Amino acid sequence: MILLDDTDKKILNTIQFDFPLETEPFQKLGEQLGISENEVIKRLERLQNERAVRKIGPIINRKGIGGTSTLVAATVPEDKVDEVAAYINEYHEVSHNYHRPGKFNIWFTISAPSRRRIDNILEELRERTGLEFIDLPTKKLFKIGVKFNIW
Repeated sequence: MILLDDTDKKILNTIQFDFPLETEPFQKLGEQLGISENEVIKRLERLQNERAVRKIGPIINRKGIGGTSTLVAATVPEDKVDEVAAYINEYHEVSHNYHRPGKFNIWFTISAPSRRRIDNILEELRERTGLEFIDLPTKKLFKIGVKFNIW
């Protein structure tokens, strides 16, 4: 369990949807929250190290800029899950990668500029792992964002 004080909670709530688009975003966050830029950076580093924050970065609507995305499932032997996950995570086009119970135990999302790029990634993964990947392209998007209110 990760212990969060009120400042940590304010940082987490703010960065989800109100991350400043500035040349010095951590300074701006500090100003908004009444702490120094250095304090914001140190707290975010700690939260990343403790795995409360995975990544700070934009979520691009690939379809909106002419790209495409797909959900992928795979059946991975349990003793190979970490190895296969590491291969998958090497691709910056992968935004989510989950280990789940069941026959299809690895699920991940690929967002890329083109269908060809998605196909290339999946082929490279097949070659590296010897596994089959089930490609489940988006037909209709129902959820475009999630915000967790940290109390």
